[in-house]
Amino acid sequence: MNLAHLLERAARVHRTAPALHVGARQLCDYRGFAAAAARLGAGFRDRLRLAPGERVAIFMENAPDYLIALWGAWFAGLAVVPVNAKLHPREVLYALQNSGAQALIVSDSHAAGLAPLLAQAPDCAHVITPGAASWRRLLETEALAEPLHRGPDDVAWLFYTSGTTGKPKGVMITHRNLFAMTLCYLADVDEVDPRDAIVYAAPISHGAGLYNFPHVLKGARHVVPESGGFDPAELVDLSRSVGRLSMFAAPTMVKRLVDHVASRGADPSGFKTIVYGGGPMYVEDIRRGLDAMGDRFVQIYGQGESPMTITALSRAILADRAHPRWAERIASVGVAQSLCEVRVGDAGGRALPAGEIGEVMTRGDAVMAGYWRDPEATAKTLRAGWLFTGDVGSLDADGFLTLKDRSKDVVISGGSNIYPREVEEALLTHPDVAEVSIIGRRDPEWGEIVVAFVVARAGATVAPADLDSLCLASIARFKRPKAYRFVASLPKNNYGKVLKTELRDLDARLAAGGN
Repeated sequence: MNLAHLLERAARVHRTAPALHVGARQLCDYRGFAAAAARLGAGFRDRLRLAPGERVAIFMENAPDYLIALWGAWFAGLAVVPVNAKLHPREVLYALQNSGAQALIVSDSHAAGLAPLLAQAPDCAHVITPGAASWRRLLETEALAEPLHRGPDDVAWLFYTSGTTGKPKGVMITHRNLFAMTLCYLADVDEVDPRDAIVYAAPISHGAGLYNFPHVLKGARHVVPESGGFDPAELVDLSRSVGRLSMFAAPTMVKRLVDHVASRGADPSGFKTIVYGGGPMYVEDIRRGLDAMGDRFVQIYGQGESPMTITALSRAILADRAHPRWAERIASVGVAQSLCEVRVGDAGGRALPAGEIGEVMTRGDAVMAGYWRDPEATAKTLRAGWLFTGDVGSLDADGFLTLKDRSKDVVISGGSNIYPREVEEALLTHPDVAEVSIIGRRDPEWGEIVVAFVVARAGATVAPADLDSLCLASIARFKRPKAYRFVASLPKNNYGKVLKTELRDLDARLAAGGN
């Protein structure tokens, strides 16, 4: 079944319920939302002559038209290629070329920078800018009576990985995958009703946009901030004016929001649910978040290859401070979501006993169909029905998964594995440490040694000896960093993930310079 049936259904069940908002200002109800998507879908089919299965790329900042573009493409049976609005035009060109996108929807602010490169994407015959004449013509088409049929294994969303190593790969996310993710959200992450509002403060092209599905299904409101992005003060104001506000955020965003609420004494009661994921949330940070904003948090762990859907750490578990293993559980990423199996396995994929460390694996209806036009990478990642995530972790006897690190980031020193996260957790207990990231440096004696990149809080100075003492008090001596690099900030990609490859390059340059 085509995902667009979710919006078609919502328009019948919740006809006059408010749907799309900019800030607190309502733009349309569900009937209007679905009608715009059906007209746009007809424009794709009848004016642009796009056939089901063909690709439409979207290179836009967050805006209500972004959601109309997504659902219009699905009404026409197309696959969307959402591209992060912060990418360089040449990175966008790669996604256009690799996906063979036949059309591009691009916001006015990006159109001029991309235009000189479009000749290198010959498949992309149509360029449409929301608000321009090309967009208006599509919306003037007589609406499709119903979404065009798609099978459950047809591609709906072609997601390009962030490409921290090598070229990004196109992850084929099917209608089945997204239906499974939607049901898992409602079963394992949060209940939704029409009074709720989801705010898109993180890119719609990524995880935040994927969470539009359960909110469409339940007829909830969709809010794009006036700024189009993440601003803690703006979000607090929206929580008061809109109410029952839910959002998806990377841990770095959560930390900034919590800092704002805590420093201003702001009232967090307008927030309903804050789902965090996409990177490590350190124990000290989630403790502080719970203290400042109450039991409003849910953690999810997923990947582009199993979107938003591997494990979840529920609001109830995060709130259960009386549980004897609460401290351990909030350091985990929770338990398998309802439609997923999760295993920690050895190099051959065989399940390891509880407590042993190995590669995290998952299978189920949320797992991707494979990588676009890359059978070799698909065969390497999908084996015997299991997705090999490349993450390292362990399962306890109760099914809680604790991540250690990406397999490529494990530091092997003197033959012993050192997982960066446990060293980072120790260092973050220092009150003047704002951020930290651990890498390995090649060493002729030990194989690798641990190097810590540390960001101090504004105006603070942190002594390496104090950090050594913290480590010696909580982790084995051999895991202690052998070198500290104090930096103003950590390099991150567009999704807030620390780029350890850049840290390794910086460490090598500093070492070569005698520092």
